[in-house]
Formats: sequence, C-alpha cells, structure tokens
Amino acid sequence: MMRKSIIALGTLLALTLAAGSVMAAERKSVEEVNKQMQALSGQQVELRGEVTKVNNGIMRRNFIHIKDGSGSGNSSSLIVTSQGTAEIGQKIKVVGTVKLGTDFGMGYTYPLLVENSTITVE
Repeated sequence: MMRKSIIALGTLLALTLAAGSVMAAERKSVEEVNKQMQALSGQQVELRGEVTKVNNGIMRRNFIHIKDGSGSGNSSSLIVTSQGTAEIGQKIKVVGTVKLGTDFGMGYTYPLLVENSTITVE
C-alpha cells in the first residue's frame, strides 16, 4: 500500500511540474512577438507596454493596442484581447496566448493577436 502511495505522489508531482512549465509565460518585447509569431503560436507570453488604443465590448472582449518602443512599422505594436481593460497612456503588463490567423467574420481578420490576456496596470 505504501509503494502505491509513493508512486501516486511521484506521478502527481511530475504532472504538477509539467503543468507549471507549460503555464509559464515567456517575457517578450512587442517586436519579438511580431517577428517570432510563427514560433510563438499557441504559447503564453508576457509583455509590457503603453496602451495606444482601446476598443471595449467588441465581440464580447476588449481589444487593446500596445507599444513598448521596440520595432518599427508593422512590428512596433500588438493587439491584445481581454475581459479586462486599460486606458490610453497607461503602462500595462499583459499575459496572454499568441494566436495567428484569427477570422471573426464580417471582415474582421487578424494575422496576430495575443488572446485571453490578463492585464495589470503598472
């Protein structure tokens, strides 16, 4: 009986450690997410940046545009979706999942989003 308990505890510990490593968000700049989007697809990332635009309550989510001073042109900003929101000019921390090729229909297509994000105003 003791052996089965030890094996079960070991299995639980291994599953907990594996889940923890899957859930860890890798800190990236806005430019890095834009340039590495294929490799980051489906992975959680952590970003910090300044809010440049906010569209709340669109398709049951908020769309928040951020910049962090990295990148130029198309690689200088990102759109994150969240149930939370922020105001233009606020510095925020975002943790969310990189999603490619999102098509909401009716002309709303996004090649790159950071979805289901948690937002912390800093």
